[in-house]
Amino acid sequence: MMEKVVVGFSGGLDTTYCVKYLTLEKGLEVHSVIVNTGGFSEEELKKVEAHAYALGVKTHTTVDAVKGYYDSIIKYLIYGNILKNNTYPLSVSAERLSQALHIAEHVKKVGAKLVAHGSTGAGNDQVRFDMIFNIMIPGVEILTPIRDLQLSREAEIEYLKAKGVEMNFEKAAYSINKGLWGTSVGGKETLNSKGILPESAWPTQMTKEGASEEMVIGFAHGEINKVNGQSFAHPTEAIQYIQSIAGAYGIGRDIHVGDTIIGIKGRVGFEAAAPMVILKA
Repeated sequence: MMEKVVVGFSGGLDTTYCVKYLTLEKGLEVHSVIVNTGGFSEEELKKVEAHAYALGVKTHTTVDAVKGYYDSIIKYLIYGNILKNNTYPLSVSAERLSQALHIAEHVKKVGAKLVAHGSTGAGNDQVRFDMIFNIMIPGVEILTPIRDLQLSREAEIEYLKAKGVEMNFEKAAYSINKGLWGTSVGGKETLNSKGILPESAWPTQMTKEGASEEMVIGFAHGEINKVNGQSFAHPTEAIQYIQSIAGAYGIGRDIHVGDTIIGIKGRVGFEAAAPMVILKA
């Protein structure tokens, strides 16, 4: 009987490599799970599921964590006007906790003795996932192929092409993590201290450059309840609506340089139009 492993799966390059590598090279029964914290549409989630099964997973599960992510984390970032180094609204940093907790729960549900994530050895995500897994599912072995093999994105692409995997490898040159509270973008330009991300690397393209419009945001007890007079059933819907308007202006695009938990400097591009508008409001 094949040993089970749960892979936190986004459908991107790193987690695609993990699924293929663990299936083919380690002979494991892979169960993928994607925890949606607001970065995927229904259509995109269906494409991720199809991609997972094409890679050979035994099961694939989608967890809707958007409202729970807001209720347990984002609203407190808004209450505190949180900007790391007065620059970064913790766009991806915050969602990793929610994702790790849901992945740990899925490990218990599947009855797996192994769990895998696609973090590299360069930043804080590896620590966030490892910490939560060690606390919530002690005794479950953590597998990190990208980190352990010290793989470059180019090496991952070469391996996957050799195994006949079909995906947009041009897009895969950049690591993009999208959630309700913003999107991070990493690539060869962010690996040094002076590289600038090309326009094509940003998930949201600027289509309203030079234009202007007024936005009125309503708050009740510190939480958003209206935008331009329109009411929303839950603040997450208001945040997504603000993002749909402000993102096209290129608001909230920046590159953050900060200290990582492991003691090295980290540099990442991000776009967070809705968070920056909300925090400034």
